[in-house]
Amino acid sequence: MNDQSPAIRKGRKFDQVLEGARSVFLVDGFEGASVDQIAKVAGVSKATLYSYFPDKRLLFMEVAAGECRRQSHAAVDMINSCGHPRVVLEEAARHLLGFLTSTFGLQMFRICVAESERFPDLGRQFYASGPMVMKAELIQYFEGAEARGELIIDDMQLAADQFGELCKADLWPRLIFGVMDRVTPTEIDRIVKGAVEMFMARYGVATPRPD
Repeated sequence: MNDQSPAIRKGRKFDQVLEGARSVFLVDGFEGASVDQIAKVAGVSKATLYSYFPDKRLLFMEVAAGECRRQSHAAVDMINSCGHPRVVLEEAARHLLGFLTSTFGLQMFRICVAESERFPDLGRQFYASGPMVMKAELIQYFEGAEARGELIIDDMQLAADQFGELCKADLWPRLIFGVMDRVTPTEIDRIVKGAVEMFMARYGVATPRPD
């Protein structure tokens, strides 16, 4: 078992390869994406692509890490640091759940698990580029909301993790294990509202609901 994932060589066409791969993976997924198609969309030769990424899994995970950073930054930009917890948490839950239940998000998770022994750094890279960023932003928001008297939280780290797990309830495990293959807006609404209500029941301060 390797202790580290192979080093990735970077060059002038590196970003070009990544952008092409992202386009293909988002449409075809990991299994459906061919190296030939990725090279074609990226506008590079297969030799150039392989010089950067000798393994399609490494290419997928590099794209996944970038996508995870993009999703995290979008979520961070979306958070109103002075907004009421119910409003902010609902927006955060919708963004998180939308990504987790997407084909790309599910494939990313499965690849991290499948390759955890061969490339243990891939999972760590994925966690650092996405979940850890979002968790840090939630904690920062919680601290501000507590200072305003809107939340009472004794363990910020735990509360952020709990909120993430509440957003995964029901739908995400069924998608991961193949019990269902898609979700509806109604199902998303149900989980989002349940997550926010449960979190506020534990940590919220009795205040009028925002309009």
